[in-house]
Amino acid sequence: MKKIITIVGARPQFVKAATLSRQFKLLGVEELIIHTGQHFDANMSEVFFEEMEIPKPAYQLDINGLTHGAMTGRMLEGIEEILINEKPDAVLVFGDTNSTLAGALAAAKLHIPLVHVEAGLRSFNMQMPEEINRILTDRISNVLFCPTDTAVKNLQREGFDNLPVKIIKNGDVMQDAAIFYAAKAEEKSTVLKTIDLPLFILATIHRQENTDSPENLRNIIAGLNEINRQTPVVVPIHPRTRHILAQQHIVPEFKLIDPVGYFDMIMLLKSCEMVITDSGGVQKEAFFFGKHCITLREQTEWVELVDNGFNILVGSDPAKLKSAFEVLSTKHSDFSMDLYGKGSASAQAVSEIINYLNTNN
Repeated sequence: MKKIITIVGARPQFVKAATLSRQFKLLGVEELIIHTGQHFDANMSEVFFEEMEIPKPAYQLDINGLTHGAMTGRMLEGIEEILINEKPDAVLVFGDTNSTLAGALAAAKLHIPLVHVEAGLRSFNMQMPEEINRILTDRISNVLFCPTDTAVKNLQREGFDNLPVKIIKNGDVMQDAAIFYAAKAEEKSTVLKTIDLPLFILATIHRQENTDSPENLRNIIAGLNEINRQTPVVVPIHPRTRHILAQQHIVPEFKLIDPVGYFDMIMLLKSCEMVITDSGGVQKEAFFFGKHCITLREQTEWVELVDNGFNILVGSDPAKLKSAFEVLSTKHSDFSMDLYGKGSASAQAVSEIINYLNTNN
């Protein structure tokens, strides 16, 4: 039996891991999960494992609240020790967090095959820690699963065709999750009763370039306050961001709620009028549930959403935010467009991983 170690640490990774975990179980692959602890709030971590029926992590590192270097270094040390003891056939990482890079480095240095799901994404902004993480992870991986044609082309431009690496376009595993869990969310979520609003805009803010810049954060809150005067805005907010708002004396006029689990997030996405976010994953989830999105960043790795008019980039400029809101409020789009596959990305990924291991071991 093949043994895979999956490394997760942040909300989007729990969602992605759930889709592959089901496929591993179906095909008799042993999977052990390492949870680095990067997102340590119970609503952002434990609830996902419970709701989504993901196997409980075999290892909890509880590493959080540190600088990027300290966090990544401690994760690398902890993951390396586990990999030495467990001797897996492959290590699986997702996305672009510090947990991703730490897991990738540990596997590569121990010469364990490394699989990167959501490879080839580029924002072309090296000021973003996530951009550094994804570029380095791609470069040392053995198998790269790309969600889009654009992601494949990014790797080809960087010379990956000349490297001993397997590149596979398999679609987006987050769409698999959205399809699979939508019905369960209807049954189990109570968040709509909690917020008690017939119409609302869903917004999320968590990127470092926004939360750690007082000017950017003040501008974004000002823009959301302005929109809130027309349509109520609801923001599930990370405890750290809430603390920064208080510290900087920035006063939101809209509704702040505690971080939500995946089922609640699905219901918020399904029920809102529009999404405003700086999250990569939430940009796609907005599309999955047929909602226009305004992105609080200057670049996005999901360029096809912008190119097809589903998403507008505004950075932290409150005037651009208000203008994009006015444009998208009356816009009608065809959300049936197939940008990310049709829900088979995780099954294809697991099949290809098994094939790779059978061929190369």
